[in-house]
Amino acid sequence: MSKLTLDGLTKVFGQSGGDDVVAVDDLSIDVDDGKFLVLVGPSGCGKSTTLRMIAGLESITDGRLSIGETTVNDVPPQERNIAMVFQSYALYPHMTVRENMSFGLEESTNMPDSEIERTVDDAAEMLGISDLLDRKPGELSGGQQQRVALGRAIVRDPEVFLMDEPLSNLDAKLRSQMRTELQRLQEDLGVTTVYVTHDQTEAMTMGDRIAILNDGKLQQVATPIEAYHQPANRFVAGFIGEPSMNFFETTRNGDVLVAERFEYPLSSETADELGDAEHVTFGVRPEDVELVASGSGDHEFQTIVDVVEPMGNENNVYLQFVGEGEAKLMEEREPFVATLSGMRTIEAGDEVVARIPEDAIHLFDSDTGIALRNRRLDREAALPSR
Repeated sequence: MSKLTLDGLTKVFGQSGGDDVVAVDDLSIDVDDGKFLVLVGPSGCGKSTTLRMIAGLESITDGRLSIGETTVNDVPPQERNIAMVFQSYALYPHMTVRENMSFGLEESTNMPDSEIERTVDDAAEMLGISDLLDRKPGELSGGQQQRVALGRAIVRDPEVFLMDEPLSNLDAKLRSQMRTELQRLQEDLGVTTVYVTHDQTEAMTMGDRIAILNDGKLQQVATPIEAYHQPANRFVAGFIGEPSMNFFETTRNGDVLVAERFEYPLSSETADELGDAEHVTFGVRPEDVELVASGSGDHEFQTIVDVVEPMGNENNVYLQFVGEGEAKLMEEREPFVATLSGMRTIEAGDEVVARIPEDAIHLFDSDTGIALRNRRLDREAALPSR
């Protein structure tokens, strides 16, 4: 087990007859020994390329990659003491589960056959696949194949685990189950792990920290809670969370933010956080929008329910400001979503007042996207006593 250090890691792909493509741009992240880091971002953001550079499957254009105290930029993949779990599982179809799990040890170590057998048996028992050791991959379900791929990585006792979207081929229920199992397994083994996904649910629920990438650049490294409640910029705020944060473009007029459909007065304390910014993106998460029957306060706005998405435990309620429907087509409106308890009855066409508390709002510089003000994160909140 070792600390993993990415220091200014850069990958440039040359294009014949065209401009070079910068896939990863000056990426610096430290993953402490035994910790679980999730790389997350949209397709093409550079997360899989980063993983492949760590594995040694892609050359590094610039920067330094270290495992422990050793720089491994030029170390061949087989000598990096890294185990990788692929999206496709990459099992040998003609081999049994036992043969798949033991193959790497037989090829790359001098371990006696008896010790290899014991190591495979221990890993299989840990993963609950002892009864599958004599089967071949074609006889296994997707979840079972995933466990075999994990077992093949575990038996190597690596310094670093790399996982490239390993759950994406599973159905929703099994994916949820495997998320929990992977977390428990990583904690038991204590192996430094880098996990790549485009699924924000996986990112939020699995990692000690998450690193959000976009266009090859690191946007923020934080705990899942920090990334959700205290995003570094508008991209992170919009990418993390489902439904996404509501955004409204505003112009500052003293201590008042003026949007196309509403005006939002700010306290002097909040206004001071904006500095000299004149164009401000106003953000609020759907669960922080309160819907009430009536109200006329500074932070309360008349709306009409457009669409309701029942989710069981909650309802996603799509709103439009009164008068907006006459002024704009649906695709031209800024999305405005509130998330309510699923026990509350609400229907399309209902007129409701949307209350947006000031302590819940996020404000971003419209020109740079940088967060100027985030909602307060209560770090001392505890479970209620009985």
